[in-house]
Amino acid sequence: MSGFLRIDWAIAPQTPPRPLINCNRCGTVKAYCSSGKFRVNANGKRIDVWLIYRCVDCENSWNFGIFERCNRRDIEPALLQALECNDPGLARRHAFDVVALRNRIGRVEEFPDVAVHKRRLGGTRETATALELQLRLEMPTSLRLDRLLASELGISRSRLQALDERRLLIVVADSANALRKPIRQGMTIRIDLAGEVDQDDIVSAAGGE
Repeated sequence: MSGFLRIDWAIAPQTPPRPLINCNRCGTVKAYCSSGKFRVNANGKRIDVWLIYRCVDCENSWNFGIFERCNRRDIEPALLQALECNDPGLARRHAFDVVALRNRIGRVEEFPDVAVHKRRLGGTRETATALELQLRLEMPTSLRLDRLLASELGISRSRLQALDERRLLIVVADSANALRKPIRQGMTIRIDLAGEVDQDDIVSAAGGE
């Protein structure tokens, strides 16, 4: 490949995962959403901190443990202040911690919707015959790579698969069948567009304007 247009894609998941919990008010399993609020309980030198979740139907609460019986001295003052002030960024980070949620509750509903901010890193659209897309994830997401590329580039997943089979699409230093797997932090995708009739449209969609 030659004539690379290098573009950074900053990917921000939009909907936090929702734990599926047996709601004692509704009498059945329900999805719970993060309230964005922390509960901080101090008992002497010990502190407990939870992120409060609410049932989507009845507002019943469930507490997701962040710190349990933790010594106050082990928590940085700035972090403790952020918890006590319900810092939105900190609440968002914990709400997207799907691994911790699964470890605590088991069943978790995930959502693939993302916002993508595109920034040109190098190369020019006029001379571009290939794309190099560098992916940065604000938070983990379950969105598959082929669905992301199809949505953002405006081409079908079957065409992406055909490009992959012809070695015109390469996921650098990644495992086999990467197209069908969730996107990961630091992925680099190279796509050879030479000879593609809609090359200009794909470049524009990728962020080449």
